[in-house]
Order: sequence, then C-alpha cells, then structure tokens
Amino acid sequence: MLLQLIRIKGPSMVPTLRNGDAVVVRRGGRIRVGDVVIGRFDEVPGLVVKRAVRAVGDRWWLESDNEFVTDDSRRHGPAVVDGRVLLRYLPFRTLGRLRPSPR
Repeated sequence: MLLQLIRIKGPSMVPTLRNGDAVVVRRGGRIRVGDVVIGRFDEVPGLVVKRAVRAVGDRWWLESDNEFVTDDSRRHGPAVVDGRVLLRYLPFRTLGRLRPSPR
C-alpha cells in the first residue's frame, strides 16, 4: 500500500475539505461510489480532489462537494482516479475520517 500526503488547495470540496487541509491518500486500490478521491482530467494539469459519483468505463465521474464549483466532470468529463483519500490529518480541529457527502 502506497500512502501519500496531500495539501488541499481551493474550495471545491467544502464543507468536507477546506483550503489548507492536509489528507492521507492511498494510491491505487478499490474505489467505490461516494469515496473522496484524487484524480486527473485530461485537459487539466495536476491532481484534483473530488467525490467519485459513478464509474464510466475505466474512468470515474467526479464532482465537487461545493455546489457552487463546477470545475469537475460536468466541465471536463470522466477522470482517471489515482487513489482514495483515507483521512484528514490537518488542521487538528477537524481530525478524523471523512464522512459521506450530505447529498
């Protein structure tokens, strides 16, 4: 199991994750609907953190938890998922496991 530490940038996953939060990501492994994941869109450089909504072939439809941010699969189509966010470890006031989306 390969673990990676990632710092969140931007508001797309509010209220689940906020700008500046730090998370532990498990690279590879099984992804399920509702998981918070890191992935890559073909036309966007770098990694994104989004919620896995549904599988689309060998890719995933990813959406932001923040309803006002649509910079996700609604704009860029399905993404390649690289791993699943296991937990948030900073800031300490929000220490704990991620909860499912309130949708």
